[in-house]
Amino acid sequence: MLAPPRTVVRREAGLYALERALQRRGFRNVAGADEAGRGACAGPLVAGAAILPEGKRGEIDELADSKLLTAAARERVYDQVVRRALAWSVVIIPPAEVDARGLHVCNLAAMRRALASLSTTPDYVLTDGFPVDGLGAPGLAVWKGDRVAACVAAASVLAKVTRDRLMVELDGQYPGYGFAVHKGYITDEHSAALTAQGPCVEHRFSYVNVAAASGRGNRPPRARRPSTSGAHMHSAAGTAEPLMLWPELEGTVGVASGVQPRPPVPVGEDEAMEGEKR
Repeated sequence: MLAPPRTVVRREAGLYALERALQRRGFRNVAGADEAGRGACAGPLVAGAAILPEGKRGEIDELADSKLLTAAARERVYDQVVRRALAWSVVIIPPAEVDARGLHVCNLAAMRRALASLSTTPDYVLTDGFPVDGLGAPGLAVWKGDRVAACVAAASVLAKVTRDRLMVELDGQYPGYGFAVHKGYITDEHSAALTAQGPCVEHRFSYVNVAAASGRGNRPPRARRPSTSGAHMHSAAGTAEPLMLWPELEGTVGVASGVQPRPPVPVGEDEAMEGEKR
């Protein structure tokens, strides 16, 4: 039996090399998926997925790993991805779901849901870092995929820009934490605010630093979030307020095919939960 021909990845194609190689093998619609917010201790986990068209139309100026771009460049790339992609989607996982199901489970589920929400069915799927099963298409997990594959880089920009916008909205609700600046990641400013006023409802109580600030660090990670009945937490103003989990945001919110997600209320780069390392 003859072995199938090798897939040649041409270095000169740069960020588009892997997709072009797959397209030469007949996989025309190559989808990429990535997430933003895995290491944040506040706010949602957001996953993006994108299929870029073949040829020059799919080549986007400034496209790169979202973490390597300035905020202004990410916004420009985001607009181009939305305009040019054959299909794109974003899925939002609220903090309560991260606490209930665990970070890694939510990370894989978010990418799976984002890919399933694409209006064009992928022929092949590239995911950043972690293999994702149940896709109905062949796939490959690519280490630092957002620096290797254009479709993964596009997905990373979709996820990052969406999440940053949500964190800016959240800052308006909880101005004492500085969410608009650090976007929920663990900075000195954020840690000081947690110590001074305790966590808000958009923090992830399964994370060690949030649990310690809430006084619930002696509980198992998935049992640290206070119940919705009778629990109180500190507001940004320093006074106690009821802990509420808004029903509109419980579970996963998926938005596909070019519609920018706008949740009814605001929802909440990388240290992993409970020692899980990426």
